[in-house]
Amino acid sequence: MIQIIYVAYAVLMFSVLMLFVIPFALFTVFLDNRRGGILIYGACKVWAILWYRLIGFRYNETHLGTHDRKKAYIFVANHSSYLDIPQLMRAMHQPVRVLGKAELAKVPFFGIIYKAAVITVNRGSIQSKAASMRRLTKVIKQGISIFIFPEGSFNESGQPLAKFYDGAFKMALETRTPIKPVLFLDTADRIPPASLFGMTPGKCRTVYLPEIPVTGFGDKDVHALKEKVFSEMEKALIKFKN
Repeated sequence: MIQIIYVAYAVLMFSVLMLFVIPFALFTVFLDNRRGGILIYGACKVWAILWYRLIGFRYNETHLGTHDRKKAYIFVANHSSYLDIPQLMRAMHQPVRVLGKAELAKVPFFGIIYKAAVITVNRGSIQSKAASMRRLTKVIKQGISIFIFPEGSFNESGQPLAKFYDGAFKMALETRTPIKPVLFLDTADRIPPASLFGMTPGKCRTVYLPEIPVTGFGDKDVHALKEKVFSEMEKALIKFKN
């Protein structure tokens, strides 16, 4: 009974706080890409901070190596929970655009914010994937970072990481943009992918790994770059999970 009450309270707080973000999302239509992104991500960051505090999620962030908030990166992170979206909003400290699943834009109310903040993609459509990549490339050329979950969907492989798609790494090579791996260590413990009713309060750690430059990789070295990033993230996940 206590668990049901806690989850109901968490969902209520999520929804109430989200209502305050919707006006910011609607206003972004009057702004350019950079200013609109700063506005909506700033509002979402405040929303995530307040929600975490109200429901007992203790956020902690660790940086391994230096991190330049004025630099454009291609951020890549592991994906194991619906909490990964609020977690990335909590973790980002610079202008960024996220690549996300198109179907989430259909969620009532939340979809308004999602469409303002996210570049959507239908992974089942070649045309949609190509259009999304073009939009992301344009964003990078404007000096704005992008955020991609290279596993595509929740990792249900039983391994630290599922197989990566090529998109983020092709873009890194085409635009000569460094990769910045990010680990979300506890999101699946806080909100298990199988059931929202498994939600529990507790720690929510983010770890920024050292950037991986594309120097030394040619335009056709997508597989080599992807394997390099995969290896570094896998080793770090095993280390921090133990």
